[in-house]
Amino acid sequence: MKENNIPKPTEAELEILQVLWQSGPATVREVHDQLAEKRDIGYTTTLKNMQNMVQKGMLRRDEESRSHIYHPQLKQKQTQQMLLDRFTESAFGGSAMNLVMQALGNRKTSKEDLQKIKDLIQKLEGGEQ
Repeated sequence: MKENNIPKPTEAELEILQVLWQSGPATVREVHDQLAEKRDIGYTTTLKNMQNMVQKGMLRRDEESRSHIYHPQLKQKQTQQMLLDRFTESAFGGSAMNLVMQALGNRKTSKEDLQKIKDLIQKLEGGEQ
């Protein structure tokens, strides 16, 4: 699936994808239980969202067992990259520097994270990607 063909998940759909990316294939009940730990959401809302995601091609439903198992059809890294690219373009005029400066300026960054950022910059300056 090329980036242009990747459906753009809504916030609720992205939450469901996050659960499936982290936990692996799951039933609606399992996804719902994880979502309900973070916020008040009805089971039927989760079910409807997941059914819609199957129709959009974001999820695949395995109907062989009594409880249907849902599998993510979107790859996590590819989806995150597409959403970040769109966000960077729309909110920061395409400037990665402005995005990074805003992100780093808004919160305390740990020494470990700063070192990872420095390592990435060195890698990029060396022409590696």
